[in-house]
Amino acid sequence: MKITEQGVRRVAELGNLALTEEEVARMAHDLDGILTHIDKLNELDTSGVEPMAQVLYDAEETATLREDKERAPLSNADALANAPTPGSGYYKVPKVIER
Repeated sequence: MKITEQGVRRVAELGNLALTEEEVARMAHDLDGILTHIDKLNELDTSGVEPMAQVLYDAEETATLREDKERAPLSNADALANAPTPGSGYYKVPKVIER
């Protein structure tokens, strides 16, 4: 799959990123290399490989996951205790999207 500089510019625009022409060219080259590698991986026959949902699923003695325990949820007051500007039970943040 070939990604064009126009495609990189479109994705940068969607992400609200300002890229220089040099960065656009470098990103197009790098992303094209990544997509080429993924195309090679897609050529592998994985029909005999059983899907995995959890890497440590069969490793009980070495599992590092904690046991799930029910506990009381965080209260709204506790959640907002360190908020710089709480208001009406929510976090207040400045507007950051400008166009």
